[in-house]
Amino acid sequence: MKTQLKAYLENLRMPIELVATVDDSAKSREMLDLLNDIVEASGKVSLKTDGSDARVPSFAINRPGTEISVTFAGLPMGHEFTSLVLALLQVGGHPPRVEADVIEQVKALEIDGELRFETYFSLTCQNCPDVVQALNLMSVLNPKIKHVAIDGGLFQGEVEARQVMAVPTILVNGQPFGQGRMGLEQILAKIDTGAQSREAARIDAKSEFDVLIVGGGPAGAAAAIYAARKGIRTGVVAERFGGQVLDTMAIENFISVSHTEGPKLATALEQHVREYDVDIMNLQKATSLIPATEPGGLAEVRLESGASVRARTVIISTGARWRQMGVPGEDQYRNKGVAYCPHCDGPLFKGKRTAVIGGGNSGVEAAIDLAGIVAHVTLLEFAPELRADAVLQRKLYSLPNVTVITNAQTTEVHGDDAKVTALSYKDRIHDTAHTIELEGIFVQIGLLPNTEWLKGTINLSPRGEIEINDRGETSAHGIFAAGDATTVPYKQIIIAMGEGSKAGLSAFDHLIRTSLPIDIAAE
Repeated sequence: MKTQLKAYLENLRMPIELVATVDDSAKSREMLDLLNDIVEASGKVSLKTDGSDARVPSFAINRPGTEISVTFAGLPMGHEFTSLVLALLQVGGHPPRVEADVIEQVKALEIDGELRFETYFSLTCQNCPDVVQALNLMSVLNPKIKHVAIDGGLFQGEVEARQVMAVPTILVNGQPFGQGRMGLEQILAKIDTGAQSREAARIDAKSEFDVLIVGGGPAGAAAAIYAARKGIRTGVVAERFGGQVLDTMAIENFISVSHTEGPKLATALEQHVREYDVDIMNLQKATSLIPATEPGGLAEVRLESGASVRARTVIISTGARWRQMGVPGEDQYRNKGVAYCPHCDGPLFKGKRTAVIGGGNSGVEAAIDLAGIVAHVTLLEFAPELRADAVLQRKLYSLPNVTVITNAQTTEVHGDDAKVTALSYKDRIHDTAHTIELEGIFVQIGLLPNTEWLKGTINLSPRGEIEINDRGETSAHGIFAAGDATTVPYKQIIIAMGEGSKAGLSAFDHLIRTSLPIDIAAE
Protein backbone atom coordinates (compact mmCIF):
# COMPACT_ATOMS: atom_id res chain seq x y z
CA MET A 1 0.00 0.00 0.00
CA LYS A 2 2.84 2.40 0.84
CA THR A 3 4.44 1.73 -2.53
CA GLN A 4 1.14 2.40 -4.30
CA LEU A 5 0.59 5.61 -2.34
CA LYS A 6 4.04 6.92 -3.16
CA ALA A 7 3.50 6.30 -6.86
CA TYR A 8 0.05 7.90 -6.85
CA LEU A 9 1.05 10.95 -4.83
CA GLU A 10 3.79 11.86 -7.27
CA ASN A 11 0.88 13.30 -9.28
CA LEU A 12 0.08 15.95 -6.64
CA ARG A 13 0.37 19.42 -8.15
CA MET A 14 -0.02 21.49 -5.00
CA PRO A 15 0.30 20.97 -1.23
CA ILE A 16 -2.48 19.36 0.80
CA GLU A 17 -3.09 19.30 4.53
CA LEU A 18 -4.59 16.45 6.54
CA VAL A 19 -6.45 17.53 9.69
CA ALA A 20 -7.30 14.66 12.02
CA THR A 21 -9.82 14.49 14.87
CA VAL A 22 -8.71 11.66 17.16
CA ASP A 23 -8.82 10.28 20.69
CA ASP A 24 -6.93 7.44 22.38
CA SER A 25 -9.04 4.65 20.85
CA ALA A 26 -7.60 1.83 18.76
CA LYS A 27 -9.42 3.10 15.65
CA SER A 28 -7.89 6.55 16.10
CA ARG A 29 -4.42 5.03 16.37
CA GLU A 30 -5.09 2.97 13.25
CA MET A 31 -6.22 6.06 11.37
CA LEU A 32 -3.16 8.03 12.46
CA ASP A 33 -0.93 5.21 11.20
CA LEU A 34 -2.62 5.49 7.82
CA LEU A 35 -2.29 9.29 7.72
CA ASN A 36 1.39 9.11 8.70
CA ASP A 37 1.95 6.66 5.85
CA ILE A 38 0.41 9.21 3.48
CA VAL A 39 2.64 11.99 4.81
CA GLU A 40 5.73 9.82 4.41
CA ALA A 41 4.77 9.07 0.80
CA SER A 42 4.90 12.72 -0.36
CA GLY A 43 6.62 15.93 0.62
CA LYS A 44 3.52 17.85 -0.48
CA VAL A 45 1.39 16.39 2.36
CA SER A 46 1.33 17.66 5.96
CA LEU A 47 -0.61 16.45 9.02
CA LYS A 48 -2.27 18.21 11.94
CA THR A 49 -4.05 16.43 14.79
CA ASP A 50 -6.01 19.34 16.23
CA GLY A 51 -9.26 18.71 14.35
CA SER A 52 -12.57 19.40 16.08
CA ASP A 53 -14.97 17.27 14.06
CA ALA A 54 -17.93 15.83 15.99
CA ARG A 55 -17.14 12.36 14.63
CA VAL A 56 -14.11 10.63 16.09
CA PRO A 57 -12.00 9.40 14.41
CA SER A 58 -12.22 11.46 11.24
CA PHE A 59 -9.96 13.53 9.02
CA ALA A 60 -10.26 16.26 6.44
CA ILE A 61 -8.18 16.64 3.29
CA ASN A 62 -7.72 20.39 2.73
CA ARG A 63 -6.12 22.55 0.08
CA PRO A 64 -4.48 25.30 2.21
CA GLY A 65 -5.68 28.82 1.53
CA THR A 66 -8.92 27.64 -0.11
CA GLU A 67 -12.33 26.30 0.88
CA ILE A 68 -11.65 23.00 -0.91
CA SER A 69 -11.98 20.12 1.53
CA VAL A 70 -13.07 16.46 1.64
CA THR A 71 -13.81 14.63 4.91
CA PHE A 72 -13.76 10.94 5.84
CA ALA A 73 -15.27 9.76 9.14
CA GLY A 74 -13.57 6.44 9.82
CA LEU A 75 -10.96 4.58 7.82
CA PRO A 76 -11.56 4.54 4.05
CA MET A 77 -10.05 1.13 3.41
CA GLY A 78 -11.49 -1.89 1.59
CA HIS A 79 -13.47 -0.72 -1.42
CA GLU A 80 -13.03 2.91 -0.31
CA PHE A 81 -9.22 2.96 -0.55
CA THR A 82 -9.55 4.12 -4.16
CA SER A 83 -11.88 6.90 -2.96
CA LEU A 84 -9.17 8.04 -0.55
CA VAL A 85 -6.48 8.09 -3.22
CA LEU A 86 -8.68 10.01 -5.66
CA ALA A 87 -9.62 12.54 -2.97
CA LEU A 88 -5.95 13.15 -2.18
CA LEU A 89 -5.11 13.64 -5.85
CA GLN A 90 -8.09 15.85 -6.69
CA VAL A 91 -7.67 18.12 -3.66
CA GLY A 92 -4.01 18.25 -4.66
CA GLY A 93 -4.89 19.61 -8.10
CA HIS A 94 -4.62 16.48 -10.24
CA PRO A 95 -7.26 16.74 -13.01
CA PRO A 96 -10.12 14.23 -12.76
CA ARG A 97 -10.88 11.76 -15.54
CA VAL A 98 -14.28 13.23 -16.23
CA GLU A 99 -15.63 14.74 -19.43
CA ALA A 100 -15.07 18.48 -19.66
CA ASP A 101 -18.77 19.32 -20.08
CA VAL A 102 -19.63 17.45 -16.86
CA ILE A 103 -16.93 19.36 -14.95
CA GLU A 104 -18.29 22.65 -16.26
CA GLN A 105 -21.83 21.60 -15.28
CA VAL A 106 -20.71 20.98 -11.67
CA LYS A 107 -18.86 24.30 -11.50
CA ALA A 108 -21.82 26.20 -12.95
CA LEU A 109 -24.46 24.82 -10.57
CA GLU A 110 -26.56 27.61 -9.12
CA ILE A 111 -26.84 26.82 -5.40
CA ASP A 112 -28.55 28.89 -2.71
CA GLY A 113 -26.40 28.67 0.41
CA GLU A 114 -24.53 25.36 0.64
CA LEU A 115 -25.22 21.70 -0.10
CA ARG A 116 -23.76 19.65 2.76
CA PHE A 117 -23.77 15.99 1.77
CA GLU A 118 -23.25 13.05 4.11
CA THR A 119 -22.80 9.55 2.70
CA TYR A 120 -22.96 6.41 4.85
CA PHE A 121 -20.91 3.55 3.40
CA SER A 122 -19.63 0.15 4.46
CA LEU A 123 -16.15 -1.14 3.70
CA THR A 124 -17.58 -4.22 1.97
CA CYS A 125 -19.98 -2.27 -0.25
CA GLN A 126 -19.00 -2.31 -3.92
CA ASN A 127 -21.72 0.24 -4.76
CA CYS A 128 -20.56 2.91 -2.31
CA PRO A 129 -17.34 4.14 -3.96
CA ASP A 130 -19.23 5.56 -6.97
CA VAL A 131 -21.27 7.79 -4.66
CA VAL A 132 -18.36 8.76 -2.41
CA GLN A 133 -16.08 9.57 -5.34
CA ALA A 134 -18.74 11.57 -7.19
CA LEU A 135 -19.61 13.75 -4.19
CA ASN A 136 -15.94 14.18 -3.26
CA LEU A 137 -15.20 15.44 -6.75
CA MET A 138 -18.19 17.78 -6.70
CA SER A 139 -16.96 19.28 -3.42
CA VAL A 140 -13.54 19.86 -5.00
CA LEU A 141 -15.02 21.53 -8.09
CA ASN A 142 -17.70 23.67 -6.44
CA PRO A 143 -17.00 25.55 -3.16
CA LYS A 144 -20.73 25.54 -2.29
CA ILE A 145 -20.75 21.74 -2.04
CA LYS A 146 -19.35 19.92 1.01
CA HIS A 147 -19.13 16.18 1.59
CA VAL A 148 -18.44 13.82 4.48
CA ALA A 149 -18.10 10.07 3.83
CA ILE A 150 -19.02 8.07 6.96
CA ASP A 151 -18.20 4.46 7.74
CA GLY A 152 -21.58 3.20 8.95
CA GLY A 153 -20.03 0.13 10.55
CA LEU A 154 -17.87 2.33 12.80
CA PHE A 155 -20.55 4.88 13.74
CA GLN A 156 -23.35 2.43 14.55
CA GLY A 157 -25.03 4.67 17.12
CA GLU A 158 -25.42 7.38 14.50
CA VAL A 159 -26.63 4.86 11.94
CA GLU A 160 -29.35 3.63 14.29
CA ALA A 161 -30.38 7.13 15.34
CA ARG A 162 -30.78 8.15 11.69
CA GLN A 163 -32.33 4.78 10.78
CA VAL A 164 -29.78 4.05 8.07
CA MET A 165 -30.44 0.45 7.05
CA ALA A 166 -28.87 0.33 3.58
CA VAL A 167 -25.72 1.69 2.00
CA PRO A 168 -24.91 3.92 0.35
CA THR A 169 -27.36 6.31 1.99
CA ILE A 170 -27.00 10.00 1.11
CA LEU A 171 -28.27 12.97 3.10
CA VAL A 172 -28.11 16.59 2.02
CA ASN A 173 -28.44 19.32 4.63
CA GLY A 174 -29.70 16.63 7.01
CA GLN A 175 -32.49 15.42 4.71
CA PRO A 176 -32.67 12.19 2.65
CA PHE A 177 -31.27 12.59 -0.85
CA GLY A 178 -30.88 9.06 -2.20
CA GLN A 179 -29.96 5.42 -1.60
CA GLY A 180 -28.07 2.90 -3.67
CA ARG A 181 -25.49 3.27 -6.39
CA MET A 182 -25.44 6.71 -8.00
CA GLY A 183 -22.81 8.07 -10.33
CA LEU A 184 -21.81 11.67 -10.90
CA GLU A 185 -24.27 12.12 -13.77
CA GLN A 186 -27.18 10.75 -11.70
CA ILE A 187 -26.42 13.03 -8.75
CA LEU A 188 -26.12 16.00 -11.08
CA ALA A 189 -29.47 15.16 -12.65
CA LYS A 190 -31.13 15.34 -9.21
CA ILE A 191 -29.52 18.69 -8.38
CA ASP A 192 -29.66 20.33 -11.81
CA THR A 193 -33.38 19.92 -12.52
CA GLY A 194 -33.11 21.26 -16.05
CA ALA A 195 -30.46 18.76 -17.10
CA GLN A 196 -32.91 16.01 -18.05
CA SER A 197 -34.91 18.13 -20.47
CA ARG A 198 -31.73 19.50 -22.05
CA GLU A 199 -30.39 15.97 -22.52
CA ALA A 200 -33.72 14.77 -23.94
CA ALA A 201 -33.68 17.54 -26.52
CA ARG A 202 -30.10 16.68 -27.46
CA ILE A 203 -30.94 12.98 -27.89
CA ASP A 204 -34.10 13.76 -29.87
CA ALA A 205 -32.04 15.72 -32.37
CA LYS A 206 -29.66 12.84 -33.15
CA SER A 207 -29.75 11.31 -36.60
CA GLU A 208 -30.67 7.66 -36.96
CA PHE A 209 -28.26 4.85 -36.07
CA ASP A 210 -27.37 1.72 -38.00
CA VAL A 211 -27.43 -0.25 -34.74
CA LEU A 212 -28.96 0.91 -31.46
CA ILE A 213 -28.25 -1.18 -28.38
CA VAL A 214 -30.68 -0.84 -25.47
CA GLY A 215 -28.84 -1.83 -22.29
CA GLY A 216 -25.27 -1.30 -21.12
CA GLY A 217 -24.36 -4.55 -19.37
CA PRO A 218 -21.93 -7.21 -20.66
CA ALA A 219 -24.24 -8.20 -23.55
CA GLY A 220 -24.82 -4.59 -24.60
CA ALA A 221 -21.14 -3.68 -24.34
CA ALA A 222 -20.10 -6.67 -26.46
CA ALA A 223 -22.75 -5.89 -29.06
CA ALA A 224 -21.60 -2.27 -29.25
CA ILE A 225 -17.95 -3.22 -29.73
CA TYR A 226 -18.68 -5.78 -32.44
CA ALA A 227 -21.00 -3.39 -34.27
CA ALA A 228 -18.64 -0.42 -34.02
CA ARG A 229 -15.73 -2.48 -35.35
CA LYS A 230 -17.73 -2.93 -38.56
CA GLY A 231 -17.60 0.82 -39.10
CA ILE A 232 -21.33 1.40 -38.80
CA ARG A 233 -23.07 4.12 -36.78
CA THR A 234 -23.61 2.62 -33.31
CA GLY A 235 -25.45 3.97 -30.27
CA VAL A 236 -26.11 2.67 -26.76
CA VAL A 237 -29.05 3.66 -24.58
CA ALA A 238 -28.47 2.53 -20.98
CA GLU A 239 -30.35 3.08 -17.76
CA ARG A 240 -26.98 2.62 -16.03
CA PHE A 241 -23.93 1.48 -17.93
CA GLY A 242 -22.60 -1.76 -16.45
CA GLY A 243 -26.01 -3.14 -15.52
CA GLN A 244 -26.34 -5.82 -12.87
CA VAL A 245 -22.59 -6.43 -12.97
CA LEU A 246 -22.28 -3.28 -10.87
CA ASP A 247 -24.05 -5.13 -8.03
CA THR A 248 -21.88 -8.26 -8.26
CA MET A 249 -19.14 -8.80 -5.70
CA ALA A 250 -16.62 -11.52 -6.57
CA ILE A 251 -16.38 -12.85 -10.13
CA GLU A 252 -14.28 -16.00 -10.32
CA ASN A 253 -15.64 -17.76 -13.42
CA PHE A 254 -14.74 -15.21 -16.09
CA ILE A 255 -12.41 -17.33 -18.20
CA SER A 256 -8.74 -16.19 -18.19
CA VAL A 257 -9.36 -13.83 -15.26
CA SER A 258 -9.14 -15.80 -12.02
CA HIS A 259 -10.73 -13.05 -9.88
CA THR A 260 -12.29 -9.66 -10.40
CA GLU A 261 -15.14 -7.59 -8.99
CA GLY A 262 -18.27 -6.31 -10.68
CA PRO A 263 -17.60 -2.55 -10.56
CA LYS A 264 -14.05 -3.10 -11.83
CA LEU A 265 -15.32 -5.18 -14.75
CA ALA A 266 -18.08 -2.64 -15.50
CA THR A 267 -15.50 0.17 -15.65
CA ALA A 268 -13.35 -1.89 -18.01
CA LEU A 269 -16.38 -2.60 -20.23
CA GLU A 270 -17.23 1.09 -20.54
CA GLN A 271 -13.60 2.05 -21.22
CA HIS A 272 -13.40 -0.57 -23.95
CA VAL A 273 -16.63 0.62 -25.59
CA ARG A 274 -15.44 4.24 -25.48
CA GLU A 275 -12.33 3.31 -27.45
CA TYR A 276 -14.65 3.03 -30.45
CA ASP A 277 -16.94 5.54 -32.10
CA VAL A 278 -19.98 4.61 -30.01
CA ASP A 279 -22.55 7.19 -28.90
CA ILE A 280 -23.35 6.30 -25.26
CA MET A 281 -26.58 7.79 -23.92
CA ASN A 282 -26.43 6.94 -20.21
CA LEU A 283 -29.18 7.34 -17.58
CA GLN A 284 -31.84 6.81 -20.25
CA LYS A 285 -34.63 4.29 -19.66
CA ALA A 286 -36.48 2.80 -22.63
CA THR A 287 -40.26 2.75 -22.28
CA SER A 288 -41.49 1.47 -25.64
CA LEU A 289 -40.32 -0.01 -28.94
CA ILE A 290 -41.86 0.59 -32.35
CA PRO A 291 -40.37 -1.84 -34.92
CA ALA A 292 -39.95 -0.82 -38.55
CA THR A 293 -43.09 -1.28 -40.61
CA GLU A 294 -41.19 -2.44 -43.72
CA PRO A 295 -37.83 -4.05 -44.53
CA GLY A 296 -35.06 -1.45 -44.46
CA GLY A 297 -37.20 0.99 -42.46
CA LEU A 298 -36.44 2.59 -39.12
CA ALA A 299 -37.36 1.27 -35.68
CA GLU A 300 -37.99 3.75 -32.86
CA VAL A 301 -37.14 3.48 -29.16
CA ARG A 302 -38.95 5.92 -26.91
CA LEU A 303 -37.34 6.98 -23.65
CA GLU A 304 -38.69 7.95 -20.24
CA SER A 305 -37.16 11.42 -20.67
CA GLY A 306 -39.50 12.06 -23.62
CA ALA A 307 -36.84 11.63 -26.29
CA SER A 308 -36.91 9.11 -29.12
CA VAL A 309 -34.04 7.35 -30.90
CA ARG A 310 -34.33 5.87 -34.38
CA ALA A 311 -32.28 3.03 -35.89
CA ARG A 312 -32.17 0.53 -38.74
CA THR A 313 -31.62 -2.31 -36.29
CA VAL A 314 -32.07 -2.59 -32.52
CA ILE A 315 -30.38 -4.97 -30.09
CA ILE A 316 -32.21 -5.35 -26.75
CA SER A 317 -29.94 -6.27 -23.84
CA THR A 318 -31.80 -4.88 -20.84
CA GLY A 319 -30.77 -7.75 -18.54
CA ALA A 320 -32.53 -8.74 -15.34
CA ARG A 321 -33.04 -7.56 -11.78
CA TRP A 322 -33.42 -9.22 -8.39
CA ARG A 323 -36.73 -11.00 -8.04
CA GLN A 324 -38.86 -9.74 -5.12
CA MET A 325 -40.84 -11.83 -2.64
CA GLY A 326 -44.10 -10.11 -3.58
CA VAL A 327 -45.53 -10.20 -0.04
CA PRO A 328 -47.14 -7.49 2.11
CA GLY A 329 -44.60 -5.23 3.77
CA GLU A 330 -41.75 -5.84 1.33
CA ASP A 331 -42.11 -2.54 -0.55
CA GLN A 332 -42.83 -0.59 2.63
CA TYR A 333 -39.65 -1.80 4.34
CA ARG A 334 -37.26 -1.87 1.40
CA ASN A 335 -34.00 -0.29 2.61
CA LYS A 336 -35.52 -0.29 6.11
CA GLY A 337 -34.55 -3.88 6.81
CA VAL A 338 -35.45 -5.55 3.52
CA ALA A 339 -32.26 -5.71 1.46
CA TYR A 340 -30.92 -7.43 -1.64
CA CYS A 341 -27.14 -7.09 -1.24
CA PRO A 342 -25.61 -8.83 1.79
CA HIS A 343 -22.12 -7.60 0.87
CA CYS A 344 -23.25 -3.98 0.91
CA ASP A 345 -25.70 -3.86 3.79
CA GLY A 346 -24.57 -6.78 5.97
CA PRO A 347 -22.26 -4.70 8.21
CA LEU A 348 -25.21 -2.51 9.22
CA PHE A 349 -26.81 -5.54 10.90
CA LYS A 350 -23.84 -6.44 13.08
CA GLY A 351 -25.02 -8.33 16.16
CA LYS A 352 -28.64 -8.44 14.95
CA ARG A 353 -31.01 -11.19 13.82
CA THR A 354 -31.49 -11.64 10.09
CA ALA A 355 -33.11 -13.93 7.53
CA VAL A 356 -32.07 -14.95 4.04
CA ILE A 357 -34.81 -15.86 1.56
CA GLY A 358 -33.63 -18.43 -1.00
CA GLY A 359 -31.68 -21.68 -0.88
CA GLY A 360 -29.73 -21.46 -4.13
CA ASN A 361 -26.05 -20.59 -4.38
CA SER A 362 -26.72 -16.86 -3.88
CA GLY A 363 -28.86 -17.41 -0.80
CA VAL A 364 -26.50 -19.89 0.87
CA GLU A 365 -23.46 -17.70 0.12
CA ALA A 366 -25.32 -14.74 1.63
CA ALA A 367 -26.14 -16.71 4.79
CA ILE A 368 -22.50 -17.82 5.15
CA ASP A 369 -21.24 -14.24 4.76
CA LEU A 370 -23.80 -12.83 7.19
CA ALA A 371 -23.11 -15.48 9.81
CA GLY A 372 -19.71 -13.91 10.45
CA ILE A 373 -21.30 -10.52 11.19
CA VAL A 374 -24.78 -10.89 12.62
CA ALA A 375 -26.09 -12.61 15.74
CA HIS A 376 -28.18 -15.20 13.92
CA VAL A 377 -29.25 -16.11 10.38
CA THR A 378 -32.42 -17.98 9.46
CA LEU A 379 -32.41 -19.26 5.88
CA LEU A 380 -35.85 -19.98 4.39
CA GLU A 381 -36.29 -22.08 1.24
CA PHE A 382 -39.62 -22.70 -0.49
CA ALA A 383 -38.60 -26.12 -1.87
CA PRO A 384 -38.15 -29.31 0.18
CA GLU A 385 -34.36 -29.01 -0.01
CA LEU A 386 -31.66 -26.45 -0.70
CA ARG A 387 -30.52 -26.02 -4.30
CA ALA A 388 -27.02 -24.71 -3.58
CA ASP A 389 -23.83 -26.61 -4.42
CA ALA A 390 -22.93 -29.36 -1.96
CA VAL A 391 -19.73 -27.62 -0.81
CA LEU A 392 -21.71 -24.52 0.13
CA GLN A 393 -24.32 -26.55 1.99
CA ARG A 394 -21.64 -28.31 4.04
CA LYS A 395 -20.19 -24.96 5.06
CA LEU A 396 -23.63 -23.57 5.88
CA TYR A 397 -24.62 -26.48 8.14
CA SER A 398 -21.30 -26.21 9.99
CA LEU A 399 -22.11 -22.72 11.27
CA PRO A 400 -23.50 -22.56 14.81
CA ASN A 401 -25.60 -19.40 14.34
CA VAL A 402 -27.54 -20.49 11.25
CA THR A 403 -30.97 -22.15 11.13
CA VAL A 404 -32.24 -23.65 7.87
CA ILE A 405 -36.00 -23.99 7.27
CA THR A 406 -37.21 -25.71 4.09
CA ASN A 407 -40.77 -25.94 2.74
CA ALA A 408 -41.19 -22.35 3.98
CA GLN A 409 -43.42 -19.91 2.10
CA THR A 410 -42.77 -16.31 3.12
CA THR A 411 -46.09 -14.53 3.72
CA GLU A 412 -45.47 -11.08 5.25
CA VAL A 413 -42.85 -8.60 6.41
CA HIS A 414 -43.69 -6.84 9.68
CA GLY A 415 -42.36 -3.55 11.01
CA ASP A 416 -42.99 -0.57 13.27
CA ASP A 417 -43.26 1.93 10.37
CA ALA A 418 -39.56 2.77 10.70
CA LYS A 419 -37.88 -0.63 10.36
CA VAL A 420 -38.41 -4.38 10.05
CA THR A 421 -39.32 -6.22 13.25
CA ALA A 422 -40.43 -9.68 12.09
CA LEU A 423 -41.08 -12.06 9.20
CA SER A 424 -43.99 -14.48 8.82
CA TYR A 425 -43.94 -17.71 6.83
CA LYS A 426 -46.13 -20.78 6.29
CA ASP A 427 -44.93 -24.34 6.80
CA ARG A 428 -46.00 -25.89 3.49
CA ILE A 429 -46.04 -29.44 4.90
CA HIS A 430 -48.17 -28.84 7.99
CA ASP A 431 -49.96 -25.69 6.76
CA THR A 432 -49.05 -23.82 9.95
CA ALA A 433 -48.13 -20.14 10.33
CA HIS A 434 -44.95 -18.95 12.08
CA THR A 435 -43.35 -15.59 12.84
CA ILE A 436 -39.64 -14.89 13.39
CA GLU A 437 -38.56 -11.75 15.24
CA LEU A 438 -35.64 -10.14 13.43
CA GLU A 439 -34.19 -6.89 12.12
CA GLY A 440 -33.04 -7.70 8.60
CA ILE A 441 -34.23 -9.73 5.59
CA PHE A 442 -31.97 -10.44 2.61
CA VAL A 443 -33.83 -11.58 -0.52
CA GLN A 444 -31.93 -13.93 -2.84
CA ILE A 445 -34.51 -15.70 -5.01
CA GLY A 446 -33.28 -15.27 -8.54
CA LEU A 447 -33.76 -12.85 -11.40
CA LEU A 448 -36.62 -11.21 -13.31
CA PRO A 449 -36.05 -10.02 -16.91
CA ASN A 450 -36.40 -6.29 -17.58
CA THR A 451 -38.88 -6.71 -20.43
CA GLU A 452 -42.20 -5.27 -19.21
CA TRP A 453 -41.83 -2.39 -21.66
CA LEU A 454 -41.84 -4.85 -24.59
CA LYS A 455 -45.16 -6.61 -23.91
CA GLY A 456 -47.31 -6.67 -27.03
CA THR A 457 -44.39 -5.68 -29.26
CA ILE A 458 -42.26 -8.84 -29.58
CA ASN A 459 -42.80 -12.41 -28.43
CA LEU A 460 -41.99 -13.10 -24.78
CA SER A 461 -41.89 -16.45 -22.98
CA PRO A 462 -44.22 -17.19 -20.05
CA ARG A 463 -41.32 -16.12 -17.79
CA GLY A 464 -41.15 -12.75 -19.57
CA GLU A 465 -37.93 -13.54 -21.42
CA ILE A 466 -37.45 -12.38 -25.03
CA GLU A 467 -37.78 -15.31 -27.41
CA ILE A 468 -34.83 -15.46 -29.83
CA ASN A 469 -33.43 -17.90 -32.37
CA ASP A 470 -29.84 -19.07 -32.73
CA ARG A 471 -28.91 -15.76 -34.41
CA GLY A 472 -30.36 -13.56 -31.69
CA GLU A 473 -33.34 -12.56 -33.85
CA THR A 474 -36.67 -11.76 -32.19
CA SER A 475 -40.15 -12.03 -33.68
CA ALA A 476 -39.88 -8.49 -35.10
CA HIS A 477 -37.99 -7.63 -38.29
CA GLY A 478 -34.64 -5.96 -37.54
CA ILE A 479 -34.94 -6.40 -33.75
CA PHE A 480 -32.36 -8.58 -31.98
CA ALA A 481 -31.79 -9.44 -28.32
CA ALA A 482 -29.03 -10.82 -26.10
CA GLY A 483 -28.14 -11.62 -22.51
CA ASP A 484 -30.16 -12.24 -19.36
CA ALA A 485 -33.36 -10.73 -20.80
CA THR A 486 -33.63 -13.56 -23.35
CA THR A 487 -34.57 -17.24 -23.36
CA VAL A 488 -30.91 -18.29 -23.57
CA PRO A 489 -30.26 -20.57 -20.56
CA TYR A 490 -27.58 -20.01 -17.89
CA LYS A 491 -27.44 -16.36 -16.92
CA GLN A 492 -23.68 -15.84 -16.79
CA ILE A 493 -21.52 -12.83 -17.68
CA ILE A 494 -19.41 -14.70 -20.18
CA ILE A 495 -22.49 -16.14 -21.90
CA ALA A 496 -24.07 -12.69 -22.09
CA MET A 497 -20.93 -11.33 -23.73
CA GLY A 498 -20.96 -14.11 -26.32
CA GLU A 499 -24.64 -13.56 -27.04
CA GLY A 500 -24.09 -9.80 -27.34
CA SER A 501 -21.24 -10.35 -29.81
CA LYS A 502 -23.45 -12.69 -31.85
CA ALA A 503 -26.30 -10.18 -31.87
CA GLY A 504 -23.92 -7.44 -33.07
CA LEU A 505 -22.71 -9.62 -35.94
CA SER A 506 -26.28 -10.67 -36.77
CA ALA A 507 -27.42 -7.04 -36.89
CA PHE A 508 -24.58 -6.18 -39.28
CA ASP A 509 -25.42 -9.17 -41.48
CA HIS A 510 -29.06 -8.05 -41.50
CA LEU A 511 -28.02 -4.55 -42.58
CA ILE A 512 -25.89 -5.62 -45.51
CA ARG A 513 -28.61 -7.95 -46.74
CA THR A 514 -31.56 -5.58 -46.41
CA SER A 515 -30.14 -2.06 -46.79
CA LEU A 516 -26.89 -0.15 -46.92
CA PRO A 517 -25.57 1.21 -43.60
CA ILE A 518 -26.16 4.94 -43.14
CA ASP A 519 -22.55 6.03 -43.65
CA ILE A 520 -22.19 3.95 -46.81
CA ALA A 521 -25.55 5.00 -48.22
CA ALA A 522 -24.60 8.65 -47.82
CA GLU A 523 -21.52 8.31 -50.05
